Amino acid sequence: MNRPPQSLRAAWVALTGLSAVFLFEMLDNSILNVALPTIGRDLHASTVALQWVTGVYAVVFGGLMLAFGALADRFGRRRVMLIGLVLLGLASLATAFVSTAPQLIATRAVTGVAAAMTTPGSMALAFRLFDEDGLRVRATTLISTVGLVGLAIGPTVGGFVLSVAPWQVLLLVNVPIAALAIIGIRAGIAADDPTDLHRDPADLPGAVLGTATIVLALVAPTLFVNEGTGSWAPWTVTAAAVVGMFLFVRRERSTRYPLLDLKLVARPLVASGLAFKAAAGLATAGLGYLVTLQLQLDWGWTPALAAIGLLPQVVVLIAGGAFVNPFVQRVGLERAAWLSAVAVVAGLAVYALFGNLGYIWVAIALVLVAAGLRVVGVVAALNVLRGLPKTRTTIGVALTDTATEVTSGAGIAVTGTIIAAMFTGNIATHGWTAARTSEFRGAVTLSSLVLTLAAAALVGWGILRTRRAPTDEPSPSTANVA
Repeated sequence: MNRPPQSLRAAWVALTGLSAVFLFEMLDNSILNVALPTIGRDLHASTVALQWVTGVYAVVFGGLMLAFGALADRFGRRRVMLIGLVLLGLASLATAFVSTAPQLIATRAVTGVAAAMTTPGSMALAFRLFDEDGLRVRATTLISTVGLVGLAIGPTVGGFVLSVAPWQVLLLVNVPIAALAIIGIRAGIAADDPTDLHRDPADLPGAVLGTATIVLALVAPTLFVNEGTGSWAPWTVTAAAVVGMFLFVRRERSTRYPLLDLKLVARPLVASGLAFKAAAGLATAGLGYLVTLQLQLDWGWTPALAAIGLLPQVVVLIAGGAFVNPFVQRVGLERAAWLSAVAVVAGLAVYALFGNLGYIWVAIALVLVAAGLRVVGVVAALNVLRGLPKTRTTIGVALTDTATEVTSGAGIAVTGTIIAAMFTGNIATHGWTAARTSEFRGAVTLSSLVLTLAAAALVGWGILRTRRAPTDEPSPSTANVA
């Protein structure tokens, strides 16, 4: 058996490939968003069609992560990732031949499938590449920093490219990224050890129920924002998601070989890590949505000025990577997870209480949430993996990503629904009356308070679960088969 790398430098080929995977996930939608007006004109796409150009990717990606995570733990994480990267390259190449909005939506759906096959595996393989937690933290921080750089520069790069080239180039960039990832993973990561995989029969009913539930949960927020609370559609989809969740849990509890063993999810390290990730997703999406509306609609900032106003968050997300490992070494993985999650809640609370008083309070809230997210995004996911058997690491990453995707959608749904209920008229109109301004600010305060309480409840529950972790969790070196 090959000895695990003893430094990041020794694993640079593998880390290059894994970083390329995460870069694709972060860069893909951010670089595309800036091109939506151009795409709309070029393809004669409706507003709904444009929304689904980006929305279908998120729905397919979020809906299939659990299923592909389970498949990767059964058939091979490296194998599933390489197949997904080939699919990514083919879907990106197909963009060059797109001539209608439905064709583009179809290619984006296939890209979502590729992302579901590759993204959970990037963190799972990085975790398994090393046998020491300090190196795991540093490797995960490096990979996430590369992705966050892509997220930050995506819109700027996209705008520059659009000035000299057609919009298809923005999606064709995935081809060299996929090629780099394939080279790095094939050369730097050994084939899966059969003893680290499981051979349980596939839980197809569980996969269908789980995928359907997540897809419905991701579609519901969009319907609430677009159709309003008075429409039957969002409520029907939400009810269907709840029923799907009930049936999924019932199936997983009763079948001998579940897609997702709920006993593993209940383990303290796993449960607390998922709670912290869910709180961070709720806070980040909700705060980003509220601040964007506030700066441009309430305060009248231009889009360019609003982008500058969000820079504190961008700077902390990128530069904060240098402080993650020292912080974790000082306080430990478990304490780092809950302290960073508390910082996220504190940032939301600052915004809820003082956000309407001036930009300085908005900036403080953005910094606190970004600082908390920068740490919790690494350590909470690592704690989930530390609490799982070796044969379930990929579905563990898929579970954390799914929790983030679903709660991000919930954060936008909560804020959008409260604003729609409290604000009279069209929110995008210019020249608000004093009454409308008061309505909007009241809605911002109420929705951010609701998000704060929800995130605080998740973090509080996660902290309680963390306190049980040392007594009933297997160590990552001895955990093998459940």
